[in-house]
Amino acid sequence: MRTLCAVVLVFEVIVIGLAIPIAINLEGADPAVAGGVWGGMALAALVLSGLQRHTWAHYAAWVLQAAFLFSSFMVTGAPLVAIVFVSLWVTGVIMGRRVDALREAHAERAAREEGAGVGGAV
Repeated sequence: MRTLCAVVLVFEVIVIGLAIPIAINLEGADPAVAGGVWGGMALAALVLSGLQRHTWAHYAAWVLQAAFLFSSFMVTGAPLVAIVFVSLWVTGVIMGRRVDALREAHAERAAREEGAGVGGAV
């Protein structure tokens, strides 16, 4: 799960970073506000992508998703992009948990088979 979530965060860094000049040039947002808010979120997403092995970083990334969604109303069209990334985040969490459960079940089965002597050893 953590790997999928980290990948989503890295792509989110790119999108948030590209939204800064759009907010400034097309929407007339103050450069300090756009750079501070979205630049800070892009930096946070980059840091959190590398820290996804920690549980607290995973929950902090949930907060980041909410912040991105709410701040996306600064730029026309950005709410759609934010909804897509929040959807990718939720999908990454759900699918990642399924993969983790399957890996765990496979490891348990392999350990049982190895302990029982099943597995083709001659």
